[in-house]
Amino acid sequence: MSHMWTFQRVGGLDQVVIKSTDDIINLPNLDPKLWVALSCPTTGLDFDERTLALLDVDQDGRIRIPDILDAINWMKDKILSFDNILQACEILPLSQINTSTEQGQKLLVTAHSILANLNQSQRDYLTQDDVQQSIKINANKLYNGDLIFPVSAQLSSEMQTFIQSAINIIGAEKDMSGQNGINLAIATTFVDNLKTWYQWQTDISNTQTPFGENSSEIWKLVQILKPKIDDYFLRVELAQYAPQAQTALNVDEKYIVPTENGLLSDEALAQLPLSKIDTENTLDLVNGLNPLWKSKITTFKTLVTSALANPNQLTQPEWQNIQNSLDAYTTLISSKPALTQLKVSVEPTGSIEDLSGKLIASIVNSDLLTEFQHMVEQDNKTPISASDVLILEKLVLFQKHLYRLLVNFASFADFFSLENSAAFQLGKLYIDGRCATLCVSVDNIAQHSVLANYSELCLLYCECTRQGQKQLIVAAITAGQGDLLIEGRNGVFIDNEGNDWDANVVKMITKPISIQQAIWAPYQRIGRLITEQINKWATNKDADIEKSSTQVLQNPENKFDIGKSVGIFAAIGLAIGAIGTALATIFQAIFSLTWWQFPLVFIGLFLIISGPSVILAWLKLRRRTLGPLLEASGWAINGQVKINLLLGGLLTSKAELPQNAKRNLRDPMRKRNKSLIIVFILAIIIGIGATGGWLWYKGYLNQFFTPQQHQQTTNNPTK
Repeated sequence: MSHMWTFQRVGGLDQVVIKSTDDIINLPNLDPKLWVALSCPTTGLDFDERTLALLDVDQDGRIRIPDILDAINWMKDKILSFDNILQACEILPLSQINTSTEQGQKLLVTAHSILANLNQSQRDYLTQDDVQQSIKINANKLYNGDLIFPVSAQLSSEMQTFIQSAINIIGAEKDMSGQNGINLAIATTFVDNLKTWYQWQTDISNTQTPFGENSSEIWKLVQILKPKIDDYFLRVELAQYAPQAQTALNVDEKYIVPTENGLLSDEALAQLPLSKIDTENTLDLVNGLNPLWKSKITTFKTLVTSALANPNQLTQPEWQNIQNSLDAYTTLISSKPALTQLKVSVEPTGSIEDLSGKLIASIVNSDLLTEFQHMVEQDNKTPISASDVLILEKLVLFQKHLYRLLVNFASFADFFSLENSAAFQLGKLYIDGRCATLCVSVDNIAQHSVLANYSELCLLYCECTRQGQKQLIVAAITAGQGDLLIEGRNGVFIDNEGNDWDANVVKMITKPISIQQAIWAPYQRIGRLITEQINKWATNKDADIEKSSTQVLQNPENKFDIGKSVGIFAAIGLAIGAIGTALATIFQAIFSLTWWQFPLVFIGLFLIISGPSVILAWLKLRRRTLGPLLEASGWAINGQVKINLLLGGLLTSKAELPQNAKRNLRDPMRKRNKSLIIVFILAIIIGIGATGGWLWYKGYLNQFFTPQQHQQTTNNPTK
C-alpha cells in the first residue's frame, strides 16, 4: 500500500503505468481488478512461444495473473536487479546472477561452463542462443544432467530392456533431446511394482490344488465355461422336473437355420445350450456338444481327467468338486495387488501382465535398479546440469520478454502506442485500398463471431494460406467505407515476420465503420432504390412489349384502337403536366427566398436526409470496444477497452499519395467529348444569366445600373 502507482486513463480504463523496477516488484500488491487482462491463451499471440511455455507451469494452455506473479517472485532471489527487465535486455550479464546463495554460485559455474563449451570463455554474458546451443550439444550425450535416460546403444542390453519395459508399463518423461526416457522415480516405481506382482504370482504358484501345474489353465477354463455348464445342469434339472418341457429346453429349429449367405452366426450359436438336454444328470464331453464350445470342452476334459470317474462324462457333483478344489486359488487370484501409478508426460502403452514371468523374475533378482541409481548420481555431477541450464534459460527469456508481457497484460500500453503493436496483433491485412492492423487469431469462426459481434466493430474473417499452411484471422475495419467489403473478396495478409499470405474473406460482420460512411449511406440507399425501381420498370415494360408483339403476330386481326391510344396519350399528358406543375411550384418557392436562406435550405435537407444516419452511426462508433473481440479469442478482459474515432483511424489506414507526389489529372484512357464541354459551358452561362435575372428582378442590381439616380435619391430624401 505504500508504493505510489501511476495510472493512465486510456480506452475508457485506468491502466497502470509500469515505468520502474519498483512497479514490477510491487505488482503482487496491485489489485487484480486493476489489471486490464485476467488471463490469455498461450497460442495465437505474437510472442515468444518458449517464454509462454515456461510461464505456463501447469501446462493448461493459459497464462493467468498468478503465473506472472510467480515468475516475478521466482526471479527475485536469482538476479540482483530488475533494471534489465525494464529495458527488455536481450543478454544476461553474469554479474547480475545473485551468487550470495548456493544455487546462485552453481548457476554462475554452469554459465561459465556453457560459454567454455561454445569457445566464448572471454564473454561475461549469456544470450538465448547460447543456452539453446548448449542444450543441443548436451542433448545427444548420455550424461547431460537432465537425470532422464532413454534407450541408448551406449547402455547394456539388459539396461535397455529395463528402461524400455519401464516406459511401456509406467510411462516416460522427455529428456533434453526430446526422446522418451525414465528418471529415478519411474525406475523405482517400476521395480517396486514388479516385486509386488512377482510375489503375488509366486504365492499363486505355491497354492496347493489337485491339478498341480495345470491349476492356472484349469482355473481360466472354469471361469469361461462356468456359465454354460451351470446352464446345462439347470436345464437338465428342469427337464427332470417337467419332462413335457424337454423340447422347449433344447434348441429351437429356427435358431439353426443358415442365414442368407449360408452361414450360421457365431453370436447366435454361442447363446444355445452346451449340449442336448435330456433327463440324464451328466454332460457328455465328447458327443453332441455345441460346435462353438467343443474345443474348450475338449481341453478341459484333458486337464481334469484325474477328477472324473468316467473320462468322457462330467457329473454335476464332479463339476462342483472341481470348483471347490480351486477355492483357495480363486481367493488368491481375486486379491490382485494394486500397483502404483505415476503422473508422467508420456502415458504407458502396456500393462505388467504383458511381461513374461521369466523377464519379471530376471529384473527382480538383478541389480539393475542399483545400476540405474549410480547412473543418476553420475548424471547429477555433470558440470552443465540440465536443471541449471533450464534456470538460466528462464532468466534470459524472462529478462528479455517479461516487460513486454506486462504491457500487454497488466495494461495495454503497446496497443495504444503509436510505435509498437500488441501481442495479439498478428500482422496487417491489405484489402480494398486499406490496411487493417487489428488482426487477431481465430480457432473457430462460428464460435468466435457470436461473442465478437458485441464489439460493434466491422469484422472480416479471413482464411489465410501460404505454401500449404493455413490460418484463420479476423481483421477489424475501422476507417473508410464498406460498400465493396463483401464475402469472397481477396486480400493479402502480412504477418509480423514479413511473410505474405493469401487472404480470402469467408465471413463478415457488418457494422458502422466511419462518419463519412454514415453521411453518404442514405444517398447510396436512395440511388440503389431508384436504380432497382428503374431496372424493375424497364424489365416489366420489356416483357409487356414482347408479350404484346407476340399477341399481334399470333392474331393479325387485332387492329390499332385509336380511342384507347387517345386515352393513353391524354393520361401521359396529364402526368407530365402534374410533374411540371410540381416543379414550377418548387422553383417558385426557391426563387422567393432571399440569398442568405439558400444555405439554410441545403443544410436542412442534409440534416433531414443524413442526420439520423450520422447520429446512429456516431452512437454505435462510441460503443466500439476491444473486449469482446479478445474474449472470443480466449482472453479474459477487465471491463471495456474503448476504440474511439482517433484510434480507429490509426488502426485502419487508407491509401494516400505521398506528400512529395504529383498528380496528373489528364487521363489518357478517358475520351473527351467536345460537344459535352460546349453544353457544359452553355449550362454555366445560362445559370449565371438566370441568377443575374433573378437578382435584377428582386432589385438587388438597381444600384449598380442607375448610379446617378441613386446618388440623387441619397442627396434628396424627399424624392
